[in-house]
Amino acid sequence: MSRQLQYRRLVLLALLLGVAFLGLGYRLVDLQVLRFEELSTKARGNTLREFLLEPRRGDILDIKGHLLATSLFVKTVCANPVLIGNCQAEVARTVAPFLQVSESELVQRLMPRVVRNTNGTVVTNRYIVLKRKVPVETWQKIQTAMTNLSFGLDEKKLPRAEREFYSNLRRGAIFADRLEDQLRVYPNQALAAHVLGYVDTDESGQDGIERKFNSELAGVRGWRLTETDRPGREVVSLREQDVEPHDGSDVVLTIDSVVQHTVESALAEAMEKYSPVSISGIVVRPHTGEILAMATLPNFDPNNREGSAEARRNREGSADARRNRVIADVVEPGSTFKIVVVSGALNDGIVRPSDTFDCEHGHFLFAGRHLHDHGSHGVLSVENIITHSSNIGAAKIGIKMGQGRLYDYIRDYGFGTRSGLPLPGEVSGIVHPVNKWSKVSIAQIPMGQGIAVTGLQMTMAMCAIANKGVLMRPMIVDRFENSDHKVLRKYMPQRVRQVITEPTAEQMVKALKTVVSPEGTAAKAALEHYTVAGKTGTAQKSGGPNGYLKDKVFASFIGFFPADNPEVCIAVMMDEPKHEHFGGQIAAPVFKQIAESVANYLNIRPEDGEVPTVPSAIEAPLDNRSLKTAAARSQ
Repeated sequence: MSRQLQYRRLVLLALLLGVAFLGLGYRLVDLQVLRFEELSTKARGNTLREFLLEPRRGDILDIKGHLLATSLFVKTVCANPVLIGNCQAEVARTVAPFLQVSESELVQRLMPRVVRNTNGTVVTNRYIVLKRKVPVETWQKIQTAMTNLSFGLDEKKLPRAEREFYSNLRRGAIFADRLEDQLRVYPNQALAAHVLGYVDTDESGQDGIERKFNSELAGVRGWRLTETDRPGREVVSLREQDVEPHDGSDVVLTIDSVVQHTVESALAEAMEKYSPVSISGIVVRPHTGEILAMATLPNFDPNNREGSAEARRNREGSADARRNRVIADVVEPGSTFKIVVVSGALNDGIVRPSDTFDCEHGHFLFAGRHLHDHGSHGVLSVENIITHSSNIGAAKIGIKMGQGRLYDYIRDYGFGTRSGLPLPGEVSGIVHPVNKWSKVSIAQIPMGQGIAVTGLQMTMAMCAIANKGVLMRPMIVDRFENSDHKVLRKYMPQRVRQVITEPTAEQMVKALKTVVSPEGTAAKAALEHYTVAGKTGTAQKSGGPNGYLKDKVFASFIGFFPADNPEVCIAVMMDEPKHEHFGGQIAAPVFKQIAESVANYLNIRPEDGEVPTVPSAIEAPLDNRSLKTAAARSQ
């Protein structure tokens, strides 16, 4: 080979190497300079992970610190069908009892299935959610059962590949999703369900306190920005951001779970005895407006959020069971409303307690309409109009009082406006302006017809009389606390207005005491050791050919004791009771049952000086301190 040919080859090789180095250099410049931002972002995206850290939802407690609602951290149990191979039956037999699903159903779900991923590639599914909201204790039992799973083989004699298959199956076929979830638990089942509300599957409040204070209860999410290795494990040294979640605040209610339990038990007995469409009860401290109990039946269990047919009926199929009728339903109140017209007339000096009115022996024609009493009464004093609950007497007081002043007192007592109670669903009731009243309205409204109110509004009006004429805003939340029981926000009783003077309130209390006397309409509400003041109501429901239905009524009794220095005001209301109709016959005894238990529990001093024995049954519905401890441990 000539020297010239060798020289040419060396030059060609040098040129080729030069071109190669130039190409490599360009590629390096392209990767490291021109496309640096794009490629570095893409590279970090392959290993950089952001994890959301869920805060623990705050608890709801009663005034004594008993848990009414709490949250537990739970697991989402998943499966990898690829690692299970043909062992679906063995795995299902092991796991099904803990997940409370049938083995046959689980076998089908564990079968591997070919799916198409987002890139269009056909792959075998490696991720199946078996059950959400699984308690940590249950998940630990599943792990132990899978670790000890036996296939009836001497695995030591199997080939290495088969030994690894069974080992991987036990370790990774059933696993828990990394994202933490929570389970909302109501330890006392249906107790105070309408006050508490419930949460959906995303732990977001849907009714009651859960909905009204959802943001305070939910807390604030944290996050963790970190890098992972190829198997997906975190490289802690490369963690960039780690912001801890801020747990939700605890809500402490004015509700006392013992009083609530007492009310619900009494209502349940009356529900069984009289079969009303619904029955409701409220217990309030008149001087502060604090609600110690608020209950309505039918009820529901907020723990049943999914799964069973019964849960679906309670939660999704029956809006009636979830509606808080105390604040969401309006009714014509009947005779309990007479306290408004009589107190207003007394307050304005239009009448005195001793003034008399002819009650026409039960029949009174006014503006072309016949008004009736339940009994035949002749001349009655204003006080006795309250005692015997005369419709005609109340109508005549209203007529003498006049439309304008009657309307003013209706509004001053809080009717026609929402009370401001922090619960969703409260309505304002129906109070027509005077210019829309008919000729007979001035006679009908004093007897509780032609106006619609909520149970809470009627109860707070009675509390105003008990509270020396001062209307209070109803309270159901006492304070917010953090997890260390530090008070974050405290609510104080709020005075709305002085509706009637203190002397007028004293006159009304004296008259209302006679209602519970042997001559009154609520003798069955009388207590042995306390003087009771109150008012019955038996309102025919509207809808009949003559405006009202004879066989469908709304029966109620609202009373307070001790009458001259009231500790509690209790309201009992029944919608369409069967067998009996009058509030004094069916609602008053329920009042008495509740009042006796509440008086003992609250240690209200008897007026006769005797100390009644506290029944041993008066106790908290559930000692849930252990649940509180478990919730803390699960964080």
